[in-house]
Amino acid sequence: MPTRLAPEELRSFRWFGPNDLRSFGQRSRLRQMGLGPEDWKGKPVIAILNTWSEINPCHLHFKILAENVKKGVLQAGGMPVEIPCMSLSENFMKPTTMLYRNLLAMEAEENLRCHPIDGAILLGACDKTTPALIMGALSAALPFIFVPGGPMLRGQWRDQTLGSGSDAWKYWAEKRAGNLTEDEWCEIEDGIARSHGHCMTMGTASTMTAITETLGLTLPGASSIPASDARHWRMAASSGRQIVENVWNDLNPSRFLKKEAFENAIVADMAVGGSTNAIVHLIAMAGRAGFKLPLSDFDTISRKTPRLADLRPAGRFLMEDFYFAGGLPALLNQVTDLLHGECLTVNGKTLLENVSDAQIWNKEVIRTRDNVLSAEGGTAVLHGNICPNGAVIKHSAMEPRFLKHTGKAVVFKDYEELAKRLDDPDLDITADSIMVLQSAGPVGAPGMPEWGMLPLPKKLLEAGIRDVLRMSDARMSGTSYGACVLHIAPESAIGGPFALVQEGDLITLDVEARSLTLEVSDEELAKRKALWKAAPRPVDRGYLHLFLNEVTQADEGCDFRFLHNNGKPMPEPKIH
Repeated sequence: MPTRLAPEELRSFRWFGPNDLRSFGQRSRLRQMGLGPEDWKGKPVIAILNTWSEINPCHLHFKILAENVKKGVLQAGGMPVEIPCMSLSENFMKPTTMLYRNLLAMEAEENLRCHPIDGAILLGACDKTTPALIMGALSAALPFIFVPGGPMLRGQWRDQTLGSGSDAWKYWAEKRAGNLTEDEWCEIEDGIARSHGHCMTMGTASTMTAITETLGLTLPGASSIPASDARHWRMAASSGRQIVENVWNDLNPSRFLKKEAFENAIVADMAVGGSTNAIVHLIAMAGRAGFKLPLSDFDTISRKTPRLADLRPAGRFLMEDFYFAGGLPALLNQVTDLLHGECLTVNGKTLLENVSDAQIWNKEVIRTRDNVLSAEGGTAVLHGNICPNGAVIKHSAMEPRFLKHTGKAVVFKDYEELAKRLDDPDLDITADSIMVLQSAGPVGAPGMPEWGMLPLPKKLLEAGIRDVLRMSDARMSGTSYGACVLHIAPESAIGGPFALVQEGDLITLDVEARSLTLEVSDEELAKRKALWKAAPRPVDRGYLHLFLNEVTQADEGCDFRFLHNNGKPMPEPKIH
């Protein structure tokens, strides 16, 4: 058994315990809030970092979720303190929540560092909120548990089950092709998002919470519970009780999280057919824990990890189905031979102990090892003269004909040009062309938005074509699908080779060989490079100035250079 902390060893004791003027002032202000010594004396102070917002539908239930966490903290003898944090609302923030992931990570880190906090519960769900909170908490180096917000209920339109994001893209293409009326489109709009919670497809939100559970940062099974299920409230209360115990036992993820845990997370990502965005976020999270996670690790693990979850956008089912099929523990129990089962988790048990008894209840939704969806994971890492530092492709969610493909580039210098030219009837494009979008990376956009699933030209949609090979230095939504090469690094805006692609150039993709090649001679590329000039940057002030000057490339996690610090936390603020 671990040695339990004594009350005077609590971090918060350094604020409230001493018999001096400073602590007198702090205790008097606690009394000002209606609290007495029985609320704080000898009790761990638990921060609940709450990303609730009225403009974030994924987090709309977080007020009640926080109350359930508080109930658990109080039951275990702790003192809960709710602290609001920036809410990254995927649907409403421009140009992208990715621009602000690092800002929330900094806010979470500083909130935990500057306040009298002994441990934390992190409330997150929507795509970038999960990695941001974990990045900040790892840097703050206090005990914490992540409480995921859960997926929304499945959508419905007439007799069709709808998946958020995935079916929006699908039916929007049909509307543009003239196969869907305006009234039908409005009916879909009315039925695709029926409750609070994040996307119920295996998009970025579901992928990141599954990864977080595999890292050992949630209670077992927490990531799969639908947001509106009563078991979600009970999980939140259990997390509140557990974090108090973890503070007393000094069970701290910043100390027990090893690189092997991140390798486990990659296995989970590949087995569920997860979002390509997970790669960028996992690299950033590992960086905060003091580990480098090269792209080669993702490809190596992908090649040996079978895809077992038949979930949209790469499959048929939704997260509610996944939960009732056994959820993430049941899936992980199928790949224990690929996991480092000895990795510790926040309930004090190993990952293997947490999943060893989990069973599959629906073997269509979660496949067994003798009936896999594919022998390898759903994501591949590419290299070549167009992407010397790497690119990614979710080949499980595209037409097989593109696995090996050569085509002529149709180049859009930025998203504005794409929007302007896309439906021009004179656009020289065929089903074999390759659509190229530049200036969409971390610096170029800025913020690396989810523009990677380029919309198809109307002339192709009307001809019945639903997939074309597309490539960009952008990301794409985890709910997206299609033959999309993403995260090309280094990006075009800083002069990477991708900036040198011109209209009509031949490009060859070979997924099996993991190669992406611009069929242009080195001599010609050198000439183009000599003539290349960077585009003027956008308004450069405030947070945007910090972002543009400090953000790393996609293969490095798009974190800020100055925040890695080799996994070592900043010193605690001095109290005078």
